[in-house]
Amino acid sequence: MSGLLARILAAKEDEVARLRAGGAAERHSIARRPEDVVTRLRRPAGAPLRLFAEIKRRSPSAGPLSDALGIEERAVAYAEAGATMISVLCDTPFFDGAWEHVARARRALDAAGRKTLVLAKEFVLDETQLERAAESGADMVLLIARIVAPARLAELVAGARARGLEPLVEVVTDEELRGALDGDAHVVGVNARDLDTLVMDAPRAARLLATIPGGLVPVHLSGLRTPEDVTAVARGPAHAALVGEALMRLDDPSPLLRAMVRAAQPTT
Repeated sequence: MSGLLARILAAKEDEVARLRAGGAAERHSIARRPEDVVTRLRRPAGAPLRLFAEIKRRSPSAGPLSDALGIEERAVAYAEAGATMISVLCDTPFFDGAWEHVARARRALDAAGRKTLVLAKEFVLDETQLERAAESGADMVLLIARIVAPARLAELVAGARARGLEPLVEVVTDEELRGALDGDAHVVGVNARDLDTLVMDAPRAARLLATIPGGLVPVHLSGLRTPEDVTAVARGPAHAALVGEALMRLDDPSPLLRAMVRAAQPTT
């Protein structure tokens, strides 16, 4: 690993040390019954692609993104526009995220009567982060295959499930996919953007998605900007896809997300 990812992980190791020492910010305790996330995300024949809509205040590559809507407002707007899951960034130094944002999104969705799922999107190295995700009301937690050894990934997958979280295991290469499968991942996200170089490669992502065994939930990550992009992914093997910066650049993301939800419907 090099470049941006190496800098993020160096900062994350320091953060994890503070979490272990109990020196982190306010903790949350949101009691939730574990969801059958795999069933919720699985896409039967003829069903639409499930869309994840992301809350991310800043991108290391794009800089500051829209803050016209608060965390609560954006989460509910995404749910009302048809998102199956809200992805919430937890990293502060590079993405202006926070565990608090996960809790705020969860509480807002619950108050609005929305059963939309919540993903805690973090660079997870340690079980203390899994505990934070669960306490903050997340249904899923991101685990990135590239940043831990395969044996450690398997431990984190098991640790997530033990805390009522379903892990979304992110991969970029065939080797990382093998590690995810060996680690008992049920939901596998293929990132079209390489985490080290930030280069987009949609054909590589499509090829890798097609190799994910049946019975698992393949998820396309990154690079979707238009309804036409969503339609292209919906024609492939993915059961779900994440939309991030395209929505976060907009003060009012609802029209674009609704168009993407329509584009995710099966075509005849």
